[in-house]
Amino acid sequence: MIEAIGVIGGGQLGRMLTLVAKRMGYRVTVLDPQEHSPCGQVADEQIVAPYDDLRAIEDLGRRSDIVTYEFENIAIASVRHLEQHGFGVTPSSAVLAVTQDRVAEKRFARDCGALTTAFASANGRQELDAALAAVGLPAIVKTVHGGYDGKGQWHLASRDDVSALDGAARAPAIVERLVDFACELSVVATRDASDRVIAFPVAENEHEDGILRKTIAPARIDGDVAGRAHETAATIGRRLGIVGTYCVEFFLTRSGELLVNEIAPRPHNSGHFTIDAMPCSQYEQHVRAICGLPLSPPHMFRSAVMVNVLGDGRGDHLCGVESLLADPSIVLHVYGKRHAVERRKMGHFTMLVDGPIDGAVLARAQAAHKKLFWA
Repeated sequence: MIEAIGVIGGGQLGRMLTLVAKRMGYRVTVLDPQEHSPCGQVADEQIVAPYDDLRAIEDLGRRSDIVTYEFENIAIASVRHLEQHGFGVTPSSAVLAVTQDRVAEKRFARDCGALTTAFASANGRQELDAALAAVGLPAIVKTVHGGYDGKGQWHLASRDDVSALDGAARAPAIVERLVDFACELSVVATRDASDRVIAFPVAENEHEDGILRKTIAPARIDGDVAGRAHETAATIGRRLGIVGTYCVEFFLTRSGELLVNEIAPRPHNSGHFTIDAMPCSQYEQHVRAICGLPLSPPHMFRSAVMVNVLGDGRGDHLCGVESLLADPSIVLHVYGKRHAVERRKMGHFTMLVDGPIDGAVLARAQAAHKKLFWA
């Protein structure tokens, strides 16, 4: 019987996961190098240690019946250490080996029968030039390992931009042909140990400088596209052998092709709407999957627009909350981070509406976001 859950990573995803786990009666221990992390603030206890501290990782394993993680950029050696010492951990290190490596991830997606943009790997400047020649311009160069929210990426519109690649030239990189997409989509899904997969409604996402700014759920797409996205996400989850909640991000091209962009082996920013718009959120589904409980059929009470609240470096106090919450359709989530540095995800709000999302709803959401500021 599982009574205690360990979480590697103390950010907002871990916080929202822990809040659900505590409601369901589980004891939660988090490991994170930052004291009083967002997750640590709501967990039963926090181990303050780096993610590659194997003694601390083993301590987390001893305090937990099952260990999971809230983001994939952790030391894979730590997950393997838990596995080798007989501690329960999910998703597995085999999942991380795919999702931590952008080249392996693209190849895996293609092996699953999914489409991706054209890509090539490169290790060093000479290979980088050859990869750019093979893929063509415009292109995006990304570090193979690490990087998130637009970090570790370089956009190249022409050969004149190659001089900006000094950072990429020193590390393994992937070159991807830039996609002229109609929209960005994502499917958050959960797979359990008996191979059942449930998928939430397809979400439509808007990014700015690599950071998710807005999610519309359900996405404004036709049923055929939604069906293909769900089928691809289910296939990827099964082929990965993942147990827990995960996300597959897509580009929908103007010609109707659905291209896999990234795979995240954990709850996802674009699935935040499930907390307020559905009876069982992506976080509860994750807890259910890793603890051997039945998954809940997805059902939306209302349509939703989720808007991220980012820091701007001007102050650490969020102002305008009273004005924001004067709209009864809005639910606010604040993550407990101390400093609102520029581009840092500090919280989000979800606007719940009856019926489909239209231009008027999006204008309301944008106006609501403008009521918030930092001081």
